[in-house]
Amino acid sequence: MKIKDISHLKPACIMELFGLTPDNDTVDSIELTNKKGMKLKVITYGATITSLKMPLKRGGFVDVVLGFDDLESYINSFDLESPPYFGATIGRYAGRINKGVFSLNGNLIHLNKNNNTNSLHGGNIGFSQRIWKVKKVTEGKNPSVTLTYLSPNNEENYPGDLSVNLTYTVSEENELIVEYTATTNQDTIINLTHHSYFNLDGHDSDILEQELIVNSQKMLETTNQNSPTGRFLELENNPFDFNESQKCPPEIDNTFVLEKQNEEFAASLFNKKNNLRMSVFTNQPAVHIYVGGNCFNTIKGKENADYNSLSGICFETQNFPDAPNHEHFPSSILRKEEIYYHKTIYKFQSF
Repeated sequence: MKIKDISHLKPACIMELFGLTPDNDTVDSIELTNKKGMKLKVITYGATITSLKMPLKRGGFVDVVLGFDDLESYINSFDLESPPYFGATIGRYAGRINKGVFSLNGNLIHLNKNNNTNSLHGGNIGFSQRIWKVKKVTEGKNPSVTLTYLSPNNEENYPGDLSVNLTYTVSEENELIVEYTATTNQDTIINLTHHSYFNLDGHDSDILEQELIVNSQKMLETTNQNSPTGRFLELENNPFDFNESQKCPPEIDNTFVLEKQNEEFAASLFNKKNNLRMSVFTNQPAVHIYVGGNCFNTIKGKENADYNSLSGICFETQNFPDAPNHEHFPSSILRKEEIYYHKTIYKFQSF
């Protein structure tokens, strides 16, 4: 593809055309590389991470996230029976809003429903399917890209114009730093998250032999439709207690409560095959962990990979799902005079 002539970009920051939508809108790809060779690729469709290549101490690189090679596959993936949201930015509200309804300032808000009777990950067309704009690219040490999206009032029936800035930074310590800020002109709710499927053995492998730790003492109890009941489950003697390292489970779709956010790591993943570890840090009150990635033999992944239900694991740092409907959950309301701020770090270490 032809590289755009952008004079302020140097080889550590490369922007090029990724594709055109059916409506002929341009989608760009931005590549950031730190001085150690860690390489991130992001596209403006859904502010999506398509590739994250990590240098290994023994030599070589491994692409640790699932994704597709072309825009058409990303667009078509939302028509799968269970869209994977590979690498996407999720909003306005990550997770489920039970029955697609919540109350704000005494008014009932009815959202679009896209998951049985619930609203999931922002509704029919969430932030993951919108085209974001590149606001700023920084070069040199700790290169970064800032993308922005203005969600208009009543998009998916959410109140208020919501202005979001998202910055991806590739630090010289081999960290992927994800930072969101948002403001609104009207009281609204917000819960943003990142939805990469990680696999430290490479995007075309499975995660069953990789070791998981979750630094949590309790998780949310859910209904059979995976909406929170409002109760908490203690993790001691629970099969989902990952305070001690265990192999990744073949099935997990649970929200873990983080009581010491900002102070300690939220979760970690370790692959003994290449001695690569990823640790997750966040200022959010929860991390939702999900194993999946199935493309149902319908769409091929990167490099012709066949992704299945064991292909990757998500660490969705966020507020609690359905928080607007539970007064004792952390508030998800963003007032018009406030600024939303979310920071998550995925730190990689090669031994």
